[in-house]
Amino acid sequence: MSAAAVRDPGLQPERTELSWGRTLLAILAADLLIWRSWAVAASQPVPAPDPASNYIRWAGAATTDFLGVCALAAMVATVVLCLCVLVRVRQLRHSSHAPPASLIRWAAAGVIVLGAAAVAAIALGR
Repeated sequence: MSAAAVRDPGLQPERTELSWGRTLLAILAADLLIWRSWAVAASQPVPAPDPASNYIRWAGAATTDFLGVCALAAMVATVVLCLCVLVRVRQLRHSSHAPPASLIRWAAAGVIVLGAAAVAAIALGR
């Protein structure tokens, strides 16, 4: 199928727009859970200084830092996906063409990054 292939005229753009909206809502919920896990980890008190617990303090700080990286990656992925949704909804309203391959690539990259951030946040969570 070519990049400028025309969509099936029987498909309803309204249903497609609603499904994009539901997907975006689920993505935002996953993003908020990742941010929550980072906030909870950052609010944990640091153990009292003890030479034997140096590793525990370092591991706790590293976990918080890595959860912060996961939260940042999730936020960037969510912004990319929001932009993909806005572009696709605009395209659905004004044309009957199939989505461009670049839009699908950006959306796929955003989903992969968000999924990786969610898996990492779950693995790093306490």
